[in-house]
Amino acid sequence: MRNVLVTGAAGFIGSHLCDRLLRDGRQVMGVDNFDPFYSTDIKRRNLGWAMAHKNFAMIHEDILNEGEMCRVLADFRPDAVIHLAAKAGVRPSLTDPKGYMVANVAGTASMLEASRRAGVSHFLLASSSSVYGDSEYTPFKETHRTDSSVSPYAASKKACESLAHSFHHVYGMNTTCLRFFTVFGPRQRPDLAIARFTDLIAKDQPVPVFGDGSTSRDYTFVLDTVDGIVRAMERPKGYSIYNLGNSSPVSLSDMVAAIAEELGCTPRIVRMPDQAGDVRTTFADITAAVRDLGYRPATGFRDGIRRYVKWFRAAQFGVDTCNGDLPTSAVTVAVGSSQPSGRCMQAALD
Repeated sequence: MRNVLVTGAAGFIGSHLCDRLLRDGRQVMGVDNFDPFYSTDIKRRNLGWAMAHKNFAMIHEDILNEGEMCRVLADFRPDAVIHLAAKAGVRPSLTDPKGYMVANVAGTASMLEASRRAGVSHFLLASSSSVYGDSEYTPFKETHRTDSSVSPYAASKKACESLAHSFHHVYGMNTTCLRFFTVFGPRQRPDLAIARFTDLIAKDQPVPVFGDGSTSRDYTFVLDTVDGIVRAMERPKGYSIYNLGNSSPVSLSDMVAAIAEELGCTPRIVRMPDQAGDVRTTFADITAAVRDLGYRPATGFRDGIRRYVKWFRAAQFGVDTCNGDLPTSAVTVAVGSSQPSGRCMQAALD
């Protein structure tokens, strides 16, 4: 797979994936509409390393523009399309179900059709552990039922999987659905729990915790997820579904405690009622991915939190450490900075 097109390239997972593909010596075309769901400045910073690479090109476009996507794919002629672009998040989907269906389902249909016309040999779709719903059967296996969605976001991802299957069945296209399990790490979207909690704890602000803290998630470090994507890309196999998780759930309480310990702070927890659309646990059975892809997550949760906090400290001052260690000069600037910070931020830099 020499030429690879990545949608959602400026996002959290997408930017890491582009970096990895470029390091592997591939030609990469990124597509992103820079949706203002969160700061476009963050997204541009995510792509800083890739944008300086001679084998990377970026298209600022909405995937719903099917005509333009057909033109882009016809010109670039990718061997594989990795479709990450989507409206993300369970909770925001509760207030905008139609928007999620348009962006996610119609957007996926647009990319599948453009890929079909361009003769793309392998289409990979970012799906989600949310398709399993609030299942009582753990760990989640790809063969479990997924017809009981508890959020519009989950329903949109299930619909996308069905679309991918239909394009394989009717047109013979290799399509692979990758169910991500709570991906975290450097560049994480600011609305996600680990990012929000780290910011609040560092600033000594109240941390809203929904429920009693016993809910759990199968947190998966972003570079492990990216490795799984690349492995799946290199192994087209008709129509396939794989869980990409860490197979080791962590409770909400333990997640907050790990962040606080790494920051050297005491969190000010505020208990909140259970949130609509939430599930009790996510827990990936990764047997199929290990067997077929050689996928083996290498980063434990605590090590991942340590690496995230290191990046977080640097990112407060505009430094991205994903492609190298934090320069000494950046630490010097950070300590002397006049930017507002909580009592924990300075301690973290000492």
